[in-house]
Amino acid sequence: MIDVESYCRDLEAYLCRKNDGHLIRITGPAFEKVQGWAHQGIPLKVAEAGIDRYFERYYRKGPRRRPVQIAFCEPDVLDAFDDWRRAVGISRIAADADGGPEVEEPLPESRPRKSLASQIESALARLTVLRGSDKAGPGLGTALDGAVRALDAIRADASRARGGARDEIIERMTAIDDQLLAAAVDSLDPDTRARYEKEADAELAPFRARMVDDAYRQSRRAAVHRLVRHHFGLPTL
Repeated sequence: MIDVESYCRDLEAYLCRKNDGHLIRITGPAFEKVQGWAHQGIPLKVAEAGIDRYFERYYRKGPRRRPVQIAFCEPDVLDAFDDWRRAVGISRIAADADGGPEVEEPLPESRPRKSLASQIESALARLTVLRGSDKAGPGLGTALDGAVRALDAIRADASRARGGARDEIIERMTAIDDQLLAAAVDSLDPDTRARYEKEADAELAPFRARMVDDAYRQSRRAAVHRLVRHHFGLPTL
């Protein structure tokens, strides 16, 4: 289980950094709200990602006038949690309306996605920037080149693809994504890979008891891949 006291202190410190050093204490109703996040099993980094989402919108509105309270970030934290669960294959569990055992509840639909052509353009831009930096290293460079060439080859068809042709492009994009992510995992040094595996175990710990072994292995792999994707800044296709 998540250590609630440490969880709140860590989020308090993170919010302080986001507020340019202005400390906003997580006490009273705010503590109860954050405690609820911990009890839901929201990983600390997922909660931080939700806070980041709020601040991104806040910055776009112009100069900030007052420090942000943690309560303002809750919708974004819950959205980030839904995205994380969807990515690693964790269902929402809810109490049965008739007082029976807990039941799985479908996750809310994800937000509308961009067109295939827009996704490819965005992915190409990010991959090109990554290829030109020293972040990827030589181990991933060849895979980046291959992904850029493969995406560029289907870019023209993506804007007009419909029906079966569109499904085929999606399958090709998924294959490109899988190959690139596998190369990214292989390029990690042993210590970094072990650290991400440990972090994935910690993220999934609140849900482990109700997961069968096969489902846990799949979710653990997806959680590691999510961390590796974030490490390199890889787009999701």
